[in-house]
Amino acid sequence: MNAVQTGDIRTGLAAWLATVLAASSLLPLIDGTDWLAQAALLLLAQSGAAALLRHTPLPSGVVALCQLGVGLLLLTMASAGEYALAGVVPTPEVFERFGQLLTAGGDDIGRYTTPAPATDGIRLMVWGGVLLVGLLVDLLAVPLRNAAAAGLPLLALFSVAAGVGQEATGWPYFAAAGLGYLVLLLSEGGERLSHWGLFYGGPGGGRWMTARDLSYAARPRARAGRRIGALTLGVALLTPLLLPGLGDGLLDMDEPERAGAGTGGLVSVDPVVALKDQLNQPENIRLLTYRTDGAPPREMYLRLTALDEFNGAEWSSSNWRQAEVPQPPWPVTGLGGDVEFTSAVTEIRASDAYAQRSLPVPYPATSVTANGPWSFDRGSQTLVSENSSLTSSGQTYQVEHLVVRPTREQLAGAPEAEGSFQEYYTRVPEELPREVRETALEVTAGSANAYEEAVALQEWFTQSGGFRYDTRVESGTGTEAIVNFLEQKEGFCVHFAFTMAAMARSLGIPAQVAVGFTPGSRTASGEYEVGAHNAHAWPELYFEGVGWVRFEPTPGQGNAPEYTQPERPDNERPAEPEPTEPTESREPTPSASSSVPERCDPAVDGACRQEPTTPEQDRDESGFPLWPTLWGGGGLLLLLLLATPLLWRARMRARRLAPEAGPLGAWRELTDSAWDYGIVPQASETPRQAAERIIRVAQLDEAAAAAVRELATAVEAELFAPEPSPAPAAPAGAGVGAAAAASASAGGGAAAAASASAGGGEPESRSGWRRQISLARAGLAAGLPRLARLRALLLPRSAGRVIPRRA
Repeated sequence: MNAVQTGDIRTGLAAWLATVLAASSLLPLIDGTDWLAQAALLLLAQSGAAALLRHTPLPSGVVALCQLGVGLLLLTMASAGEYALAGVVPTPEVFERFGQLLTAGGDDIGRYTTPAPATDGIRLMVWGGVLLVGLLVDLLAVPLRNAAAAGLPLLALFSVAAGVGQEATGWPYFAAAGLGYLVLLLSEGGERLSHWGLFYGGPGGGRWMTARDLSYAARPRARAGRRIGALTLGVALLTPLLLPGLGDGLLDMDEPERAGAGTGGLVSVDPVVALKDQLNQPENIRLLTYRTDGAPPREMYLRLTALDEFNGAEWSSSNWRQAEVPQPPWPVTGLGGDVEFTSAVTEIRASDAYAQRSLPVPYPATSVTANGPWSFDRGSQTLVSENSSLTSSGQTYQVEHLVVRPTREQLAGAPEAEGSFQEYYTRVPEELPREVRETALEVTAGSANAYEEAVALQEWFTQSGGFRYDTRVESGTGTEAIVNFLEQKEGFCVHFAFTMAAMARSLGIPAQVAVGFTPGSRTASGEYEVGAHNAHAWPELYFEGVGWVRFEPTPGQGNAPEYTQPERPDNERPAEPEPTEPTESREPTPSASSSVPERCDPAVDGACRQEPTTPEQDRDESGFPLWPTLWGGGGLLLLLLLATPLLWRARMRARRLAPEAGPLGAWRELTDSAWDYGIVPQASETPRQAAERIIRVAQLDEAAAAAVRELATAVEAELFAPEPSPAPAAPAGAGVGAAAAASASAGGGAAAAASASAGGGEPESRSGWRRQISLARAGLAAGLPRLARLRALLLPRSAGRVIPRRA
């Protein structure tokens, strides 16, 4: 292995280290450290593949594309291996899975406070970002040998962390990122030094540098570089302490004070990860306080979100939102006029420790009054925030809702839902293990209708199935998670809710999963407190004429609804506990502007009923499907990325062929055009020598050859016989670069003299050299295969030289 290859590997490792250290700034934002170790391994594999490919004759552009492909294979293997061919090769299902994970990751970022759990969606976003930044850093530092510019993508990666968590990304992470950048600069500087060639060690002349000479020559420069780098990094760290500021900054040395009831941070609830974390909290942190008027306490489940999409591996929300909050009363999906219900008003106060971008409300809510520019989530029937700065933290809001009391007969006699609604909410993926449906059929054998099947499933989970509640069980991922739960028969509310909803769908019963809180505990003041231990998930099944109906399959948790319990005589029914009368000053009252009546009768005015629809129907009606739009934007970005070399060359060509550019600009365009078609320029050639070689190699026809010779003659006249003041002549054989310098020292060119000597005359002063360049390019392209012409157009070889020269 030669010195150049060794230097490239060393610089590549330094680029990898710099990227990993910059990515460490994300540690305060994401829980755990395993995601960073995994990202570092993926990036090492990507950089290692590039190092191996650079030892082959492949062009740098092809190596970069291969490096990008390796990154895609690694992401596929790490995030969607079960959907890929042989676990590595991407398939259409892999890209669909990526879309689901990116959507979920975006929701997780909006839902969590820092540090957020490392969900699958967040992992994919972080891994993809680190691989992309690492690719850019590696390309800039190794093949382009511009480590200074590699600081820009590193800064972008660090800026993401600094922008999201200003108080979390402190000086240690800035120091780590800066140290990585300095290591990269020193490595690239040493590699540049190795190309100097001759080493002058004093008397006796020079000799070619050996490894020992290189070490000797580099030692004082390396020491000086390290000293300068350490001093610069120290100044960058200390300067913010010496300057006045307007508040917490990027390098705030003081640990910020966080809200929370003894937790050291804010609390939010996620369908799986954070919900389990809250249940395992040693302290039942108070999150919500509410006071209700007209609702039985046992029915005061507070729904946070509804998960209506099931892909076999997980449940997620379709985010069925609209920017404008509808006028109250909000209609309730599927509620019929024969079902008994009453109106209630509940006032809820969120603690400062509870930061959520969705307001927990009793279902079904018909109006929510809260401060802030909230949006409306149609699927969850609540208010949501599209702005990360607007959360439930410290909010006091009033909810007007209905208390629905369906009977067993109404549920048992409910007809099947409308076709598209029935199809959407009973949708299960093909890869769902058959054991799920087989177990559901076995448990519900003998049931006469969907209601009896639902009750049978609930009783099996809570009583006869032998299941045990345990919050220490891992939630699991993948299509086998439900089967594992059915076999092991232990888990917490997420397992029970997800599994019962999946089994209900396999039986043809519309189902979704709700996440929120159980009613909480009553205090001496008559209010109810909801803590972190009240976080809960439960299945909701749809019955036409009633709407979404709650079930409770988790043993020992929550309250089983009355309509799922065996009917008892009136004298044996337990009395419903009366809520304590609130004090007069705290009693919530209906809003004067609300149009919710004491009893809303959908049979009369339809004010409370909404025909069952699905998020898909709503998107179809709007004519603005989200996913194709995102793909379209990504495709446009990809096309612009691919067209960048072409557009840049076209821009440079227009500048070079402008009338005022003269023959020198046209000559640069000619040599770069020849390079695009495979004729590499030689710096040692004179213009006349270069012209003859281009004519000979490309086998130009008579017209194209004449145009090339004409331009070479004009360039020589411009360089060696300028007017009005003669320029110092360049040494013979000094090449175009030295001649151009001589021309510059003379203070300009003599386009008129060059044109006269070339026979161009007056037309060249008006149109420049476009005709000659057009003839030459046509001759260069003639006879080449179509693929070679296409490559010269879309991926011109000279683009690498055009960009740094900018001329």
